[in-house]
Amino acid sequence: MALSSRLALPLRPTLAALRWAAPRQCRGLSTPQVPGHTIDLGGIFPPLTTPFSPTQEVDYTQLEGNLCRYASIPFRGLVVLGSNGEYPYLAPQERLEVVSCVRRALPRDRLLLAGSGCESTQATIKMTVSMAEAGADVALVVTPCYYRGAMTSAALVQHYTEVADASPIPVVLYSVPANTSLDLPLEAVLTLAQHPNILGIKDSGGDITRIGLMVHKTRKEDFQVLAGSASFLLASYALGASGGVCALANVLGGPLCQLDRLCHEGGWQEARDLQHRLIEPNVAVTRRFGIPGLKKAMEWFGYYGGPCRAPLTPLSPSQVEELRSTFSANGWL
Repeated sequence: MALSSRLALPLRPTLAALRWAAPRQCRGLSTPQVPGHTIDLGGIFPPLTTPFSPTQEVDYTQLEGNLCRYASIPFRGLVVLGSNGEYPYLAPQERLEVVSCVRRALPRDRLLLAGSGCESTQATIKMTVSMAEAGADVALVVTPCYYRGAMTSAALVQHYTEVADASPIPVVLYSVPANTSLDLPLEAVLTLAQHPNILGIKDSGGDITRIGLMVHKTRKEDFQVLAGSASFLLASYALGASGGVCALANVLGGPLCQLDRLCHEGGWQEARDLQHRLIEPNVAVTRRFGIPGLKKAMEWFGYYGGPCRAPLTPLSPSQVEELRSTFSANGWL
């Protein structure tokens, strides 16, 4: 069956019955689709992996299956088409079909953040508008980086301002220097935080001083900082971050939501103990083994991981054993 025809079919009845836990009651959550209104980003968002078949086609049946399994975890929402979704390897139409598929499964009170960043401002605006039409509540816009030497603060401020001006949905900045070799400068973040349609930033760099400064210097703005990794989630919360977009949540979503809850309830000792057990597994599925490692770990916890798209390659048997040992040593397997 053609992909477009398959997507035209309604999702399975089990998906229609999904019920997610109620969002945290703070900051006055309002309708996500109206720019300028506050959207509460407090909580955990898994940046979903994109399931592929053995022939490396997007596997929507497996995507639906993962969504069913995530339904019992009190995530604030989902992120699609981030770095862990192999966004650069998907054709534009595939990106939109993935967003449409997830939106159909997700109740309207659950946020859907969709990656829409492209290299040019024009292409980013077009993709952002398309993501909104496909059902995204918020656009996650990564820094353009191919001509990184020319990506000055002024250039990036202009880029994001034009995108936010044109976007029908709020924008979250996305700084991921491990992939782009470009950190969105702090001065640019502080300028962009004043834009009424820029909601916050996902910062994956791991510089806690920088995260603390962003929270501190935007405290008078309606601007929220999201930790981009489980490894520094507790530290980010201690400095005032709103939530986390964490790759490890694809595997250990429940424990990460527990960490989120403990931090907001003041259970810092228990939160610290839990954070310690999450650091090594998180490093293993991000910096050490990347998306192939993340997808392999998902399979051990009942999710579909499956293959990556070439040129990403699967782990070797020795790497799989090292990955498993890391989870076992921290009490997860």
